[in-house]
Amino acid sequence: MTSIITGDIIKSRQATNEELWLTPLKSALAQITTDTNFYDIYRGDSFQLECTTIEDSFRNAVYIKACLKSVKNLDVRMSIGIGTKDYQGDSVSESNGEAFIYSGETFETLKKNKQNLKIKTKDNILNKEINLYFRLALIAMDNWTVNSAEIVKLSLEHPNMIQVELAKIIGINQDAVSKRQKRAYLDEILDLDRLYRQKISQL
Repeated sequence: MTSIITGDIIKSRQATNEELWLTPLKSALAQITTDTNFYDIYRGDSFQLECTTIEDSFRNAVYIKACLKSVKNLDVRMSIGIGTKDYQGDSVSESNGEAFIYSGETFETLKKNKQNLKIKTKDNILNKEINLYFRLALIAMDNWTVNSAEIVKLSLEHPNMIQVELAKIIGINQDAVSKRQKRAYLDEILDLDRLYRQKISQL
């Protein structure tokens, strides 16, 4: 069993410079895995990422979103597919199986449904439940400011750091870190990550 995240940058064609989204996207994917065989960037603004630890897929999607939204006017839409991997190609985009099909099919529905994160597994009841959680979480995540996204990005990169240590990295005080984390609904998103891990581990 594996999990595939398929995504693209929202309104990328309106950006004046491709590097605006390509740099943070490459940085996010490289932070998640050092093995380039696990991700592909294609058509300039689209990508696929394989998360071999399926429980990490939501956290990885949140991290990618935080990296992109740390740049003004950028955002990303993503689908998560969890299932079998039946064929190993030379790259993620050349491999195949349930996870790839689920991710691709779901990705095609994102624009129509105006939802920037969805999941599909073989369990339809679980899909319905988690997608409701995602819709609620996106009320916060889709509205992150650059500062909110930046603090989520840093908090995920340094999960064991306390607020004072995070504050030193970005040159603000501890109180400002606390306020930014609250505005980003970071605690609630991390609670959802824990619930997600519990639910997905039962597949």
